[in-house]
Amino acid sequence: MTTATVLLILLSIVIAGSLSFFQYYYKAKSKSKINLLLAFLRFLSIFGILILLINPIITKNNLEIVKTPLALVVDNSNSISFLNAKEKALELYQKIAKNPAIQDKFDVQSNQFDTEFQSSEKFDFNGKQTNLDAVAKNLKSIHKNVIFPTVLITDGNQTSGNDYVFSFDAINKVYPIVVGDTTQFLDLKINQLNVNKYAFQKNKFPVEVFLQYAGTKSITADFAISQGNSVVSRQNISFSPSKKTAIINLLLPANTVGLQIFKAIITAKEKEKNTFNNTKNFAVEVIDQKTKIALISSISHPDIGVIKRSIETNAQRKVTIVNPKEIKSLEEYNILILYQPTTAFKTVIEANKIAGINSFIITGNTTDFNFLNQQQTNFDFKMSGQKEDYLAEFNSQFNLFAIDNIGFENFPPLQNPYGSITAKGNISVLLSSKIRNIKTGMPLLAYSENQGKRSAILLGENIWKWRLQSHIDNQSFEKFDVFIDKTIQFLASNNTKKSLVVTHERFYNSGEAIEISAQYFNKNYEFDDKARLTIAVTNTKTKQTKNYDLLKGNNSYQVNLDGFTAGNYTFSIKELNSKTTYSSQFEILDFDIEKQFVNPDVEKLTQLAAQTKGKIYFPDQASELINALLENDEYKAIQKNNSTKSPLIDWVWLLIVIAGLLSTEWFIRKYNGLL
Repeated sequence: MTTATVLLILLSIVIAGSLSFFQYYYKAKSKSKINLLLAFLRFLSIFGILILLINPIITKNNLEIVKTPLALVVDNSNSISFLNAKEKALELYQKIAKNPAIQDKFDVQSNQFDTEFQSSEKFDFNGKQTNLDAVAKNLKSIHKNVIFPTVLITDGNQTSGNDYVFSFDAINKVYPIVVGDTTQFLDLKINQLNVNKYAFQKNKFPVEVFLQYAGTKSITADFAISQGNSVVSRQNISFSPSKKTAIINLLLPANTVGLQIFKAIITAKEKEKNTFNNTKNFAVEVIDQKTKIALISSISHPDIGVIKRSIETNAQRKVTIVNPKEIKSLEEYNILILYQPTTAFKTVIEANKIAGINSFIITGNTTDFNFLNQQQTNFDFKMSGQKEDYLAEFNSQFNLFAIDNIGFENFPPLQNPYGSITAKGNISVLLSSKIRNIKTGMPLLAYSENQGKRSAILLGENIWKWRLQSHIDNQSFEKFDVFIDKTIQFLASNNTKKSLVVTHERFYNSGEAIEISAQYFNKNYEFDDKARLTIAVTNTKTKQTKNYDLLKGNNSYQVNLDGFTAGNYTFSIKELNSKTTYSSQFEILDFDIEKQFVNPDVEKLTQLAAQTKGKIYFPDQASELINALLENDEYKAIQKNNSTKSPLIDWVWLLIVIAGLLSTEWFIRKYNGLL
């Protein structure tokens, strides 16, 4: 308590005593024991009331020692085992984590990482991927505004994530301990192979291969690509101490429709320690057709180039930009995109009524809506000459096809004339429109399917801003391009809607996430969220079958098949209530990315240590690292004073005591006839 509070308490005693004395002893006729008792009761009552008004506070100080955190992070990926560094990594971890002096100075926090970062004191070194970037992001999130050291026990070979050298906070030192044999061995490696997933029959598809050599002498290697028992390409590549990389560009023929499996391999006469990285399998699905799209416009607009670029990110699509007055035949196209149609489009639209090609209409400020009212039956437009900005609102109940919300609500507004739009046909709305934050109840992007003919309509121009915003939000155009591609895919198919729609890849690499999604629709073609879907996956070689349930997501059912070994698999998805089934197959290619390394990446780890002003260490220098951490004055423990203030009394109980004292005084006075 403060001095002022103590003085107020003493003054309260004086005031309570004075008032009690004045009432029961000063000029009192009788000074009996009853008066003494009444004076004491009055003293306690007045003193209690004054204490209640003063409300004295007690301050308690607790001293706490806060140690600097030490992030001890162990690489739990399979490459540690492959480099025969498992025991050494465990030994280093124990030596640092269990050191009494380290424990006394630091708050040791044990973590591990492979694909993900997590807290752990046990390690199995079975991780299928190495993501050092995840370590940096998680440590930044956990230790905000704290200066702390990080000890990384790793080989430095990253297989996923961003470049970790610049991911760590530069103000917090990182001390990598390099595990694995750093002796340089002769090694040939297929570092990367780039190929499109799809090719077209009777065409040639490009293959780009990056080769890497580690060694001290000149050699000649044999590089070949084979399919089954036949070699489709072969050439000799020379390497030397000064020429350690090579890039090969090939064009391979796509003669047979279907999934084609190839193997790239590089060999030499010299013996290598690691041959896992000499081979890389890849697959290409050869298809016999390409979707041709006519983007018809009579004006110039940034949307046109963006739509073409977005659609053609899928190699199966080819977009041709034409003027409505110059187009000669519609038969060579699979889809028509009518950009801001006017009366100039009359010939095209009349011809399409006979051709029956699916169309995608995009409107804007130059669109002739009276003309559109005459040429289509899905919407009735009553538009003014005033321009308006329309924001998008995603419809989570949309079930025409599987699509995710890519952040439509955060996209810039599209511009269209102000007016009312009334749907007249069987319309599925993906995006509704808003003016500022007011819902209009009108569609912004909608789809329709009528007697096998499909169409889509986007009511607004400036979709180029959406693609740009998507890139800003995701550092990639991929999500927006997938959204456009799904619209084109919907329009490219004239098949009637199936009740069970399954999405999957035809091939996967070992270690990749193997996800299969499905949608089940009821008789009204509405997404059925009460469906019961199961999948049976069979290895075609071993005939072993595994069964799983598909779990419901936002607008689809999904199953994750991670952990399957390389090989060919067939699968069948069944809806248990209706007995509807879907069957297909996929292949898991034999490729373990964690076995591609011969040595730890000392160069990258050295850069990381320099970037954070730390220092790189090797296993035999663990004692030096411990001493460096102990002697570093930056990492001193902090004495923290936790001050808590609490009332000296509980005012509720004090009120009860005061009431009791006053009541007792009144009864005594009443009993003795003093009232």
